[in-house]
Amino acid sequence: MPSSEPRPTIHIPGTTSHTIAPRAGHGSREGTLRYLRAGTGAPVVLLHTVRTQAEHFRSLIPLIADQYTVYALDLPGMGYSEIVPGASYDEPAMRAGVKRLLTELDLHDVTLVGESMGAVLALTTAADLPERVRRVVAVNTYDFPGGIARSSLLARVVVAGALAPGVGPVVAGVEPKAVFRRILQGGVVDKTALREDYVDELLQVGSRSGYAGVARAVYQSLPSLIAARSRYSEVKAPVHLVYGEKDWSRPSDRQADKELLPTADFTQVPGAGHFIALERPDLLADLLNAVA
Repeated sequence: MPSSEPRPTIHIPGTTSHTIAPRAGHGSREGTLRYLRAGTGAPVVLLHTVRTQAEHFRSLIPLIADQYTVYALDLPGMGYSEIVPGASYDEPAMRAGVKRLLTELDLHDVTLVGESMGAVLALTTAADLPERVRRVVAVNTYDFPGGIARSSLLARVVVAGALAPGVGPVVAGVEPKAVFRRILQGGVVDKTALREDYVDELLQVGSRSGYAGVARAVYQSLPSLIAARSRYSEVKAPVHLVYGEKDWSRPSDRQADKELLPTADFTQVPGAGHFIALERPDLLADLLNAVA
């Protein structure tokens, strides 16, 4: 990334940062992807939520690095992955970024762990690459109407503003810290799980040139994430669906996904919200380490 661009402020012990260059002939549509790597063992790939980045898993990575080689990806245009002007950020385009990680690094026997938007991408990537994916842990799938706008009145107002014609790009580029923190707090029950340095890191990323356009495009991508549910029945790998009791999804949304994935294991986490990787990394680590 250019030297004028911000740099990560959070370091996760034992991790190193790496990049994947665009494939030959795809440079106009693909950007450089950044990912974190830690540990040894079979590969586990971590896919983050809407408007976050690889550091979303800062508490989970140390808990599983003794059992797995961990790859935490910054999805296309997000975190410190390259922002490509005019690029798409709908579900197929983001899935293509995940598939690049698996194929360019030639990963096999992969456990895909995704939260929110990342959960949808974990499932659709597994449908596309059954020969590479061993297991999927899908946490609070982000595949229902409204999305983050269900979390609070404030989130509804901000997201509606970011999506509005004309003023949307301006609204998407304005993130007062107090407002941004309140919106993120709508994803946790235990407010202390949302650490201040993480909020600061996300705001710093939000200051990157072109990031406001990415954020707006990601909000606009929700219909493609909902449409991606049609791919769930193609997943051949074992699936574990995990939901926070206080997640933004409704019981009917969760039941609908259970019906699409009838053989999936199902766990509902009492007293947890949308960001389980922040609130209950221990629970996710236990699920993963039990089958490493």
